[in-house]
Amino acid sequence: MVSLWPRPEALARFCQKLSRVKTLEDNMMETPLHRCLTTVDLALLGIGGMVGSGLYVLTGTVAKETAGPAIVLSFIVAGVASLLAALCYAEFGAHVPKTGSAYMFTYVSMGEIWAFLIGWNVILEYMIGGAAVARAWSGYLDAIFDHRIKNFTETHVGAWHVPFLARYPDFLASGILLVATAFISFGARISSWVNHVFSAISMGVILFILVVGATLARPQNWGAEEGGFAPYGISGVMAGSATCFYAFVGFDVIATCSEEARNPQRAIPRAIAVALSLAMGAYILVSVVLTLMVPWHSLDPDSALADAFYRRGYAWAGFIVAAGSICAMNTVLLSNLFSLPRIVYAMAEDGLFFQVFSRVHPRTQVPMVAIAVFGILMSALALIFDLEALVQFLSIGTLLAYTFVAASVIILRFQRAKGRPPGPPGGGEAGPAPAEGTGAAEPKEYESFSDKLQLVSKEKVQHLREPGQLKAAFEPYLNFLGDFYPGEVVTVAVIVLMVSALCLSSILVFGRDQLHLPTWSYALLALLFSLAFVLSLLLISVHEQQQSTETFQLPLVPLTPALSIFINIYLMLRLHYMTWLRFSVWLAAGLLVYFGYGIWHSKENMRESQPQTISARYVVFPSSSLEETVQTVQPSPQPSQGLEETGEEQAKR
Repeated sequence: MVSLWPRPEALARFCQKLSRVKTLEDNMMETPLHRCLTTVDLALLGIGGMVGSGLYVLTGTVAKETAGPAIVLSFIVAGVASLLAALCYAEFGAHVPKTGSAYMFTYVSMGEIWAFLIGWNVILEYMIGGAAVARAWSGYLDAIFDHRIKNFTETHVGAWHVPFLARYPDFLASGILLVATAFISFGARISSWVNHVFSAISMGVILFILVVGATLARPQNWGAEEGGFAPYGISGVMAGSATCFYAFVGFDVIATCSEEARNPQRAIPRAIAVALSLAMGAYILVSVVLTLMVPWHSLDPDSALADAFYRRGYAWAGFIVAAGSICAMNTVLLSNLFSLPRIVYAMAEDGLFFQVFSRVHPRTQVPMVAIAVFGILMSALALIFDLEALVQFLSIGTLLAYTFVAASVIILRFQRAKGRPPGPPGGGEAGPAPAEGTGAAEPKEYESFSDKLQLVSKEKVQHLREPGQLKAAFEPYLNFLGDFYPGEVVTVAVIVLMVSALCLSSILVFGRDQLHLPTWSYALLALLFSLAFVLSLLLISVHEQQQSTETFQLPLVPLTPALSIFINIYLMLRLHYMTWLRFSVWLAAGLLVYFGYGIWHSKENMRESQPQTISARYVVFPSSSLEETVQTVQPSPQPSQGLEETGEEQAKR
């Protein structure tokens, strides 16, 4: 009888394919892309990705409907939460200076299937994000001209009444995306300079808002007669922070540009720190000025800043604010269009996506095919689709990427550095292998003080422990962990940490309202999963870490990335269930692409399928003379260029 179940060894090989990690080149600075971006270029790209339409729309919406003047605290909490994720990106961007951002970081640490799914979701995030910003740009410009563009289109083209489609085709949004795509295709340097212009105008308008708005501030707008500073309480502050968190999601464009940075080891961490600090400061200060100019409950959610100046008698200032908002939206468009083709290029370069997208133009040194195809697709989305229901995809895709990057930082930190031989299980110190043909070590008298220093240095190196091994101080108490190879216990502990964070977040989000748990069981489950989370952290902490002074390293590992994991999972569970349903459909489509194409065309799969040459050499000592004979054993009759000469060929020479 033939069994329908796969054989265990076949199943093991299949699982091994899914979990294989990317092999990095010895020189990661080599790239077909153009390394031309400085720290300033990267920082302005990050600022452009974060300080966009959210500054002009999100501040008014959250202040009026969620937090009141306490939106200031909401932005502080959201900024700190974003900082945890940003620091994880900074370490990876400096350590692995390759394009691909969260996709690449996951591929080198967690495995191929997870990397593909992260990249697949980031592609959707950028496509919908760019199309949504283009429609917001079009709507804002249309509002300035009293909706004449909309009325003209509906009159001469017609209106649609189809679910998921827009009410009318937005040719203006589609056109601005095509123009932005053309600028991006000219190269990274041209794209960067265009972003500089729009970013400079946007920051100038923000300074104008802060200076003029501060002169119009009324402290009584935070007083008790207007509802107080926090009319919705601490729950309103936290709900507002969950919304404000998405104002800072654009910093990952900096990590995406790692392969085009001149000095990524220094530029990536600095650019992320500068961009996030300036964006956080802009959001906080604008929120302060806005809620002091007019009472928070009278704000217009659609155009809060322009309306606030208009109501204070500064109608002319409203036009300056409108110009700044349009420039800010242009920087977000450029950020999305700059990042998306590079994610696609990285996946295609690794063989997980269609190879045509890995082509780089020889003159502009940008992935031209990816830019053109996905720029047109983004333009089509903005033309015909109603994106309100799809915009929530941005939240779940971003948070999932943040979660995996944080977990990847922990795994990478406790992995053995590339090029070092693996140490033995049990945490013992692996000293250098003895030389061939030498016997036991004999005492040697060192004639100089420098020789003695060299001996001491060698002894210290021999006693250094590899990353992932149990620390010497904990060996008497946790000796049973020494039976595992370096990094194995840490990997399992990271999985336990993520599962416990998911369970704890589920209890906190659904325990009272949806599950109707009694108080004792709610508290007991929260305590158990909190203990599991803390114990997994402690288990990771008792192992050795990589210590590098050459690149930026995240402080307080594993605590910092663990907090980022918990916050991201908690925010994901706060999303609407329909978002998870649509997300599942998109994941299913991605799995079809991966198992239909990616798993077979992966470069790692090609590397595994290549025949390995096995060579064996031994030494023969004849009685007449000392002669070395080398014999080679091959699995195939094909000769290899790298084989050594036999003793007979040496004799002929």
